[in-house]
Amino acid sequence: MSEFKNNYDLEERTAKFGEQIIVFLKGLKRDAISTPLVSQLVRSASSVGANYMEANGASSPKDFTNKIFICKKEAQETKHWLRMLQSCFPEHGDQIKIFWNEAQEFTLIFNKICSTMKIKNSLKIEK
Repeated sequence: MSEFKNNYDLEERTAKFGEQIIVFLKGLKRDAISTPLVSQLVRSASSVGANYMEANGASSPKDFTNKIFICKKEAQETKHWLRMLQSCFPEHGDQIKIFWNEAQEFTLIFNKICSTMKIKNSLKIEK
């Protein structure tokens, strides 16, 4: 499994994140507890990239900021599902931690973009 760091192309980075989570999850044994967790994790992890693509095609700065905020929320949700998955598969803790760290980095990146956009928007209002 490749590391995510040093990839500054967020479209590619978020897509790879979703893809690698899918590949990882395909190798896990499923039961009544893990199946819903896997399902939720696939949705939230792949949604980070989907919403980032939507942000890049936004129709306005407000639309862009909204989509980026959704990216941040999906990254945070992904961290939650990874934590729950860790309870089911403690033997995969190292890999889950790598994914969790990447989701945390996304959270920080998207939070910074949102706060920067809010500052820009407030400066426009003051003019």
